[in-house]
Amino acid sequence: MSATAVEGSRHDPEKDATLRDERERNTRVWPILRDDEIEESAEETEEQQYEKTQESMAPAITRILSRRSAASFDPGPAPDGGTTAWIQVMCTHLTIFTTFGFFGSFGVYQTYYQNTLGIAPSTISWIGSIQVFLLFGIGTFTGRATDAGLFRPVYIAGAIFQLVGVFTMAESTKLWQLFLSQGVCLGIANGLQFCPSMALVSTYFVKRRAFALGITALGSCTGGVVFPIIVQQCLPRFGFPWTIRIIGFIMLVLNIITIALYRTRLPPRKTGPLVDWDSFKEAPYSLYCAAMFFSFWGLYFAFFYIGAYGRNVLGVSYQQSINLLLVQICMGFVFRLLPTYYADKIGGLNVLIPFAFIAGIMMFGWIGIHSVGALYAFAVIYGSASSVIQALWPAVIGSLSRTPDLKKSGVRMGMAFTIVSFSSFTGPPLAGALIQQHGGSYTYANIWAGSSFFVGGLLLLATRFSLVGWNWKARI
Repeated sequence: MSATAVEGSRHDPEKDATLRDERERNTRVWPILRDDEIEESAEETEEQQYEKTQESMAPAITRILSRRSAASFDPGPAPDGGTTAWIQVMCTHLTIFTTFGFFGSFGVYQTYYQNTLGIAPSTISWIGSIQVFLLFGIGTFTGRATDAGLFRPVYIAGAIFQLVGVFTMAESTKLWQLFLSQGVCLGIANGLQFCPSMALVSTYFVKRRAFALGITALGSCTGGVVFPIIVQQCLPRFGFPWTIRIIGFIMLVLNIITIALYRTRLPPRKTGPLVDWDSFKEAPYSLYCAAMFFSFWGLYFAFFYIGAYGRNVLGVSYQQSINLLLVQICMGFVFRLLPTYYADKIGGLNVLIPFAFIAGIMMFGWIGIHSVGALYAFAVIYGSASSVIQALWPAVIGSLSRTPDLKKSGVRMGMAFTIVSFSSFTGPPLAGALIQQHGGSYTYANIWAGSSFFVGGLLLLATRFSLVGWNWKARI
């Protein structure tokens, strides 16, 4: 810059000195900007040069701050193990113990209510159906809330609903009271806790996700065994109210443990729609959701009615009807864990497909069961197949996209849960209506449930084809 130009611009020497000092400080603080400085023409004043420097600094500052922000919030890849990750698996196991485990033992109450209250089976089924409907149905909302960083308040709200529901259930003596306490209140509690905990543990695992979720799914087996045994042993001695209160105190202790130990891993995803409609544009995701709808439509029929079938058709005692349910549930201890271990090696969808067809075959086979021994054999095989379906299906959701985004794991899982909720809600009452229409015979219900499983299995094959075509060796 020429001396004449500089001198002509210095109308206020003190102001120009201040501008020079300011520019020198900026050059020291932001040395990265020196490569971006623009050569000044001889005609520009120092005031104009300062303004240009400030303009060039703005986008650079933005870039630097955004890089620092991203680095400070980036949790890195999923650890696939470690103390914190496995603690989350344990907590989710306990959550499923108190939610899905309690629901899975509904067959105990189905038989008790039917023989004590004298109400039609299809009417009683609505209590369990609304419970599982809400467990899955509000997954869209709780899944999105989990992605938004609201896991803890949502989960604590679920704990409050659960305790209110179980202790009011203990005081219930009429059908409408049981519907509100056991069906609605506990259903809301399950929905607020089940989906968020499953979504949270999914963020800790990628390569070992199926196995980790298989361990969490064992909670429905431990709960499905413990709660019926409590009912079996305590109901004759203490009566219905204190039996349910004992279950309530167990739930209280486990909620305190899980609330204290749960830890979220990913930063909140504040923006984004409640429903990720773009997911339904992906053929694998849409086909898979449809497959699970049909699979779950008939899945809980046996859990609700195997005890009632043994008691009302084959004439077994109430204690033995509970044993049938326990055998069916106990098969999950092996088949919720072993297949999920191999699913991480050969693909979850590859493992899931054959078990959907096995469940359908067993439903058709139920038509020819006329002895207690054959019913126990059915409980063993069907309990194994249904356990694999329940354990694996959430894990497969994460593998349905070629570019999976863990930050959307909550909303995608919640959407799938909501779809499944409608089939779980309507399935058992529909089975009960078919049984009543056929004069107490289970044949119509068996045909409907078996056909539902076969449709689900065919849709699972279509899901696989949409992902890898005819490559039967692909791990998916």
